Amino acid sequence: MADVKQKLLFGNKDVSNVNSSDGTLRSLEKTGRPNRQKEKINGLKDRTQDLRESLNDSLDGELRDFLINEAELHTYDDLTKVNPVTPSTVLKCLQARYSAKVFYTHAGCTLVALNPFQPIPHLYSLDVMREYHSAPQPQEFKPHIFIVAEEAYRNVQGQVEPMNQSLVVSGESGAGKTWTSRCLMKYYATVATSSQKCQDTVEKIERRVLDSNPVMEAFGNACTLRNSNSSRFGKYIQLQLNSSQLLVGASVQTYLLEKTRVAFQAPNERNFHIFYQMMKGATGKQRLEWMLPLEQDFAWLPQSEKTLEEDCLQETVEAMINLGIDEGKRSQLFRILAGLLQLGNVNFSPASEEAQPCDLDGHSKGFLQKTADLLQVPLDELQSCLSVRALRAGKQSILKPCSLSECGVRRDCLAKVIYAQLFDWLVTFINNSMCAEDPMWCNFIGLLDVYGFECFLQNNLEQLCINYANEKLQQHFVAHYLKAQQEEYVSEGLRWSFIRYQDNQGCLDLVEGSPSSIFSLLNEECRLNRASDAKQFCVRLQKELSDNASISWDKLSKEPHFTVAHYAGKVSYQIEGMMEKNKDPVPPEILSLLQKSQDSLLHSLFAGSDSENEGSRGHSKVVTVVSKFKNSLESLMKILHSTTPHYTRCIKPNPDCRPLTFKKEEVIAQLEACGIVETINISAAGFPIRIPYGSFLQRYGLIANTRLTAQMNPENSPEMSNKAILGSSAENVLNVVLKRRVPNSALSPDDNNNMVHCGRTKVFLTHSLLEMLEEHRTRVRSQKALCIQCCWRRHQTRQRHLRTQAATRLQAGVRSWLVRREIKKWHKAASIIQTEWRRWRAWMDALAEAELDDAEDFMEKEASSVLPKLDPLLKERGSVQLSSIQEPVMVRGWPIGLAIASAPSITVSLTATGFQRIMSMMACLKIPFRHGEYKVNTNQFDQGVASIRAQPRGSIKMHLQRSPLLYADMHPAHKTDVVTGFNQILLERT
Repeated sequence: MADVKQKLLFGNKDVSNVNSSDGTLRSLEKTGRPNRQKEKINGLKDRTQDLRESLNDSLDGELRDFLINEAELHTYDDLTKVNPVTPSTVLKCLQARYSAKVFYTHAGCTLVALNPFQPIPHLYSLDVMREYHSAPQPQEFKPHIFIVAEEAYRNVQGQVEPMNQSLVVSGESGAGKTWTSRCLMKYYATVATSSQKCQDTVEKIERRVLDSNPVMEAFGNACTLRNSNSSRFGKYIQLQLNSSQLLVGASVQTYLLEKTRVAFQAPNERNFHIFYQMMKGATGKQRLEWMLPLEQDFAWLPQSEKTLEEDCLQETVEAMINLGIDEGKRSQLFRILAGLLQLGNVNFSPASEEAQPCDLDGHSKGFLQKTADLLQVPLDELQSCLSVRALRAGKQSILKPCSLSECGVRRDCLAKVIYAQLFDWLVTFINNSMCAEDPMWCNFIGLLDVYGFECFLQNNLEQLCINYANEKLQQHFVAHYLKAQQEEYVSEGLRWSFIRYQDNQGCLDLVEGSPSSIFSLLNEECRLNRASDAKQFCVRLQKELSDNASISWDKLSKEPHFTVAHYAGKVSYQIEGMMEKNKDPVPPEILSLLQKSQDSLLHSLFAGSDSENEGSRGHSKVVTVVSKFKNSLESLMKILHSTTPHYTRCIKPNPDCRPLTFKKEEVIAQLEACGIVETINISAAGFPIRIPYGSFLQRYGLIANTRLTAQMNPENSPEMSNKAILGSSAENVLNVVLKRRVPNSALSPDDNNNMVHCGRTKVFLTHSLLEMLEEHRTRVRSQKALCIQCCWRRHQTRQRHLRTQAATRLQAGVRSWLVRREIKKWHKAASIIQTEWRRWRAWMDALAEAELDDAEDFMEKEASSVLPKLDPLLKERGSVQLSSIQEPVMVRGWPIGLAIASAPSITVSLTATGFQRIMSMMACLKIPFRHGEYKVNTNQFDQGVASIRAQPRGSIKMHLQRSPLLYADMHPAHKTDVVTGFNQILLERT
């Protein structure tokens, strides 16, 4: 959808309140002391009065009938969305937005900018620039000049073959063109230098691009009746971009500097800013160097008591330093400018004798001396070239004194030619300091800032050229948008009525046409070697151009003049002095004088001038002002036609330059003059969105499940744009959308629907239908995306389940193998332990048995030798009086309780192991403790053998003693049903 105008889709985001880096910025354009009423000619006054009456009627009735909620008019970001689209409703919408302090509004492909005439904080800060630059869709933001700048910047980036862009800023004087151009340059210097590559070079170019503005404005702008910072020249700035879309350089082309302002200023107007900056900002040392006393008055500095923001010399000097103009060049430049101010105070008086040159008046000699010193030219030659002219007769030159008026003309000519050459040198120096070499840049964004339409009480050749340039730009706008759009409708077969718009071709034919036009007759008059006659030239104009309806004459006027009906209104031009300005002759004596200057800068400015050729040039070789201006303007128009234009129309809301004051008559006249009303009508009544069939189906074919991949490929199908191939598919898509809106509606091939039309190669849509298409496309894409998500999730779930099953089986197999391997190790270890344990157990049993057998045999032998033999009956029954038995006696198998109860004083030695056996023994020991007469102390848990001592008085003390057995105690009997482990019971008397 390369041709779809995304800029026609705007959201409702509010970005009017944004932060600023400096807090306060200037208004769209500074304005001076206006006097609009005095400038209006009678025809324009009548036209304005008629507009006022019609507007009052329409605003009272038409808006009430068609607009439901006038309180929401300020929310319309695009004038084409106002319903109904009429000049009155558009005017009401602009007034509502202006009252709400919203100064930018879209009008189709054009941006309308209203001058607030006051500082607007937070509107042009670096944060706002970065916000618009980084936004995916800047068109969704509120209208702003940065949207136009970013769209042009992205157009260079986004196309397969990058197309150069042009930003055309137009409007009347004081409407805000200079401030708008300044904001655009600052925007590109910020966003197109964001890369870190070659950061030093990038910052240098950015600084010089921005610093070129104050220098150019100081030397080329002046305070006029309608604007305090009016551009008195036109300029086209090329911002050069490399293949990475980074700013690598810039160049400036200037058009028609109003150099006559140096020597002549209209009432209540001023000279160029630079002269006032020098007078108000010079230091004491500089005043001595420039010979500018503080109390000195200069004839060419009117309104010097008026203080403007532009009267800042320090800012201009700093910009010149950043541009690379060294101190020596700056000193020479300011000395030359000071010499021009001194020259303006030089006046002549009539000569005492008829054949003598005019004399200088009383104070002029001192001023002329200062002029010669500042320009570094000989004083006598300077006075001679101003008062004497050389006439050539064959090979001889004849000197002839000049008349008093001729002396003034030659003085003014000297000032104008010096200032014009200084300005050209300054522009060349700026271009050399910031222009990139050809291999470094491949595309550019052009910024055109030209003088606005002008209409004063007295208009001459300068105003004719300025208004001619505006006519050419208006024609470019008409040809590019209005006429081209209607012709495209016709070529596509749309049944749509034409909208009448202002075609200014007749006015252009009057000014520049062939064979007869104002310019051609002016040039022809200037080439004739005769004195100019204004009345005779007026008669010739009436004779040659009377058939053209764009020119007229006021028969009651005594002054020779002619009136041209421009697109912005009628303007009357004075013929007197027009031929002399068109010739713009420079006497050869002046060129010869300047070539002799000791000032290196001034000498270099005129070193290439050939005074001989200037003096002997034939009539056919004369290059007039209008010829040079026409040629330069034609070259500019060629550049504009080869680029993609973007229009910004600056509107001056009131003639008095008062903040937030909206004059309906003033605004509607400008809207009609610049073609905004026609733009709105065509955009709203027609089909502003045009999409080729291939692009339409690529974007919206999914609505009807259209599959035309092969046919939409230009290589496979050269006739992809043919309606017979793709038109039916596009109609199917549109029918699906229209049936959803109106169930019984259908689009036939010959249907002239008011929302859509299928042409021969494109689909023409309105905003409402485009919104329906986008809504339906979003819904279908959501459904298909949901279907894709479901299928993908189902596939992912199945794959996840299969992977889980496979992993589980692998884990089970590995775990079973590991368990089997571990169990085998356990079985083997257990078998080894059991074998070793059994072997050790058997060995211990054998050692214990042998040990016990040896001990019993030894004790039996000892007992048989000492103790008497007991009665077998008593021994068998176990009832024996222990007190009668001699000690020591060893009793085996006797109950321990019986032994303790019967013997008042005995010692019992016993061995017991195992918890159950110890508990059994302790139970036996507690049997005779019924009277609490015994105290038992045991430590059998630490020792293997316990010894019990029974005291004669009835107390028993039990203590442990280590068993003398080595193996039997460590490995006792392992019977669990009886109390065992008694190795021996020793009874002894204590």
